[in-house]
Amino acid sequence: MNKAVILVGGPSRATRFRPLSMHLPQPLFPVGGKPIIWHQIKALSEVKDLKEIILIGFFEDFIFRPFLNKCQEEFPEVGFKYLREYSQLGTAGGFFHFRDQILRGGPKNIFMLYTDICCSFPLNDLLAQHERHGRLGTIMVTRVARSSAHLYGCVVVDAETRLAEHYVEKPETYVSDMASTGVFVFNHDIFAFMARVMDSRADQMEAERAKESAYGRGDDSDDAHDINRLRLEQDVLRAMAGEKKLSAFLCKGFWRQIKSAASAVPANALYLQGALEDSGSFLAKNTGSGPEITGAVYIHPSAQVHASARIGPNVSIHARAVVGAGVRIRDSIVLDNVHIKDNAAVLHAIVGWDSRIGTWGRVEGSAVTTSDDIDDITQSGVKVNSICILGEDVHVKDEVFIRNSIVLPHKDLAGSKHNEIIM
Repeated sequence: MNKAVILVGGPSRATRFRPLSMHLPQPLFPVGGKPIIWHQIKALSEVKDLKEIILIGFFEDFIFRPFLNKCQEEFPEVGFKYLREYSQLGTAGGFFHFRDQILRGGPKNIFMLYTDICCSFPLNDLLAQHERHGRLGTIMVTRVARSSAHLYGCVVVDAETRLAEHYVEKPETYVSDMASTGVFVFNHDIFAFMARVMDSRADQMEAERAKESAYGRGDDSDDAHDINRLRLEQDVLRAMAGEKKLSAFLCKGFWRQIKSAASAVPANALYLQGALEDSGSFLAKNTGSGPEITGAVYIHPSAQVHASARIGPNVSIHARAVVGAGVRIRDSIVLDNVHIKDNAAVLHAIVGWDSRIGTWGRVEGSAVTTSDDIDDITQSGVKVNSICILGEDVHVKDEVFIRNSIVLPHKDLAGSKHNEIIM
């Protein structure tokens, strides 16, 4: 029997996802027609003998309850549970804190996933290699450009044995082009290893406190001295690699982080393109009587799209949206209850819930070509060329052009804006 844990973070961890995370938690934001976390749950539900998925985070209990109830109906063979951390325990602290509930039922293997990623999730292949190599844990890695390797946790991997020889979190100099994807699988002995790491850290902290006290520099408020905090990358994975207990599995499918709000657009494209390659039945098709569809497009059944509209590629249109005659939408996400009037254009953008775009209005961002285009959408408080984002309930008047801007919720825009953050 196997289990899975998804780390969903909390409200204070999604600040880079604003203004979209002001309406709902980042894990529940829709990409590819479904919430970010749904894609992970769907992949986990297909893992051999996986019986339970546990979400761990700082959100109030009621936040995920309706979503998990729907998941229980959609994936009846899997149990679901949300466990709330009442203090920030680090990326592995909550996992270790709830170890008794995770170990209940005697799981053989335990998956751990971060929620802020999109991926093809080859989890059965990951599990097969983990069981074949028999190490304490296996980390899924992907190849990244050498120039951007310093942005990730890097793993030095033996090409023949797949042993993770060394792990460094965001190295200052080049170490490896193998980056952690935020997907792991451990056997049940991981908690005994974590306990040993915690004991070692406690001894080290006690020695540091004694030394600082002798020099009069003690600071009990320092988070680094919180004995209950446990960091997966710096504390656990580094120790596992040092003791040759960590294997590495190379993901050959797609993978991308979803850190900022702008990163939802390329993530949306990856999931839609993946569905198109798999002949996804939920994607929109050209029917002759409907809108012109190009590439991978998702249109919610309750949305109304005029037959003369041109949609795609890489577009998601959500519930109760209304798209008028002659509208052009590409590489964008249109959320619930949005009204886009005749001859408007939405390009490389996210249009927030209940927003309105007037006749001949234009909302346009810049195409994403590198990770820098989505990870750094502002510099020194100034908007740079990237995805255009309208928050909830933004009204763009007729013939207004909003370009490369971020607009916070509940704004009326009567004049054109370029490269601005509108608060």
